[in-house]
Amino acid sequence: MSARAEQKQQTRLALMDAARRLMDSGRGFGSLSLREVTREAGVVPTAFYRHFQEMDELGLALVAEVGGTFRDTLRVVRQNEFELGGIVEASTRIFLDAVSANRSQFLFLAREQYGGSQRVRQAIAAMRQRITDDLAADLKLMNRMPQLDEPAMDVIADLVVKTVFATLPELIDPPAESLPAHLQPEAKITQQLRFIMIGGKHWRGLGRSPADN
Repeated sequence: MSARAEQKQQTRLALMDAARRLMDSGRGFGSLSLREVTREAGVVPTAFYRHFQEMDELGLALVAEVGGTFRDTLRVVRQNEFELGGIVEASTRIFLDAVSANRSQFLFLAREQYGGSQRVRQAIAAMRQRITDDLAADLKLMNRMPQLDEPAMDVIADLVVKTVFATLPELIDPPAESLPAHLQPEAKITQQLRFIMIGGKHWRGLGRSPADN
């Protein structure tokens, strides 16, 4: 990479880092202005347009970044599941460690899945669906719920991913000191995922009456 290309990449990353730092104070991405981000990054506003046409494009870059981190984490989880015979607790620990190590990325994801930018929300929803599809394929390969057909496995995968996404804000923000141990975010998500997986093993699938399950 040439020195000029490297400098351009550094500026792009500086803009992304600046947006995340501004969000650390509790603000949503939609409330950030281009001038605030460039000032925080230490570049002039005109430099922004060499990388992004508008703020939403910066938001899409942040989605792509956390999506890459998510995929890398899931790759480790898959190795734990397939090669090491991992259990829910171990796989959850891998994910929680990734959230802790990349807090600002997952903070952006936690907030902006319900944020003000429609384009960013749609990009996060598309990323979540890709993760769900990958998980459904993994669950089929594991064959721990052989009684379930493909649509039912899709439902299980969707429930797992939505549980993880819904719990992200609790995993990032410090819990209340009065919260009992079993309701602490880390304990709660582990138990919820275990509940889903155990329930899936006993579920008979879609279109069955309650008496059949």
